[in-house]
Amino acid sequence: VQLQASGGGLVQAGGSLTLSCAASGFSLARHAIGWFRQAPGKEREAFMCLINSSGTTDCSDSVKGRFAVSRDNAKNTVYLRMNDLEVDDSDLYFCASVMIGVDLSYIPGDPRGQGTLVTVSS
Repeated sequence: VQLQASGGGLVQAGGSLTLSCAASGFSLARHAIGWFRQAPGKEREAFMCLINSSGTTDCSDSVKGRFAVSRDNAKNTVYLRMNDLEVDDSDLYFCASVMIGVDLSYIPGDPRGQGTLVTVSS
């Protein structure tokens, strides 16, 4: 079972990126899959967006209207479209199965990918 995130890179503020989360040995359509961000070397992980097995999506209030999540079942891939990027969006983004934490927040479970780095320049 493996999740592989890709699509990160360097982009100017106001630009867009689309991240991909490809799975092997694991059907993304049967699980809630989320995108999270994490500062390199830091433990804190922040929820961005998720898509559940029914195709229902949800995003953090901090990115609603700018980020959108989608899934291609045939390709077993989940995407995160990031528009109007800001310098503060710079971070390591990874995809993971979504769990509910004790405080009812979305937290990453297993499996989780290694992440792809997004850098937004001013």
